[in-house]
This record gives sequence, C-alpha cells and structure tokens, in this order.
Amino acid sequence: MGNPKHKISRMRRDKRRTHKQLSLPAQSICPNCQEPKLPHHICTNCGTYRGREILPVEIA
Repeated sequence: MGNPKHKISRMRRDKRRTHKQLSLPAQSICPNCQEPKLPHHICTNCGTYRGREILPVEIA
C-alpha cells in the first residue's frame, strides 16, 4: 500500500474538503396547515397526508 511521503498541512487538507458539507433536506409546505414538512411524509403538525387525516393530533 502507498503511504504518504510528506505531511499534508491542515490548510491543504481542508481546501480539498470544502465541497463535502451536508446539505439541508428538501422541504415542502403542508397544504392544510402551511407548515414546512418533508416531501412524501405525514405532516407532523396536523397529521395529514394528501388531504386525508392519517394521525390524530392532540391540540394542546
């Protein structure tokens, strides 16, 4: 196996890794309550999916 012949500085290492950051997950707006939610998922705020109530949500 190949081994590094010289030390790579932190600056050179970090310049190479600049594009490896995580991106935020996509979000869509719930048509029922206008809250952001993950696409193709049940809304955690009102419990609906595609206009139907799937989970009963307690209003506190």
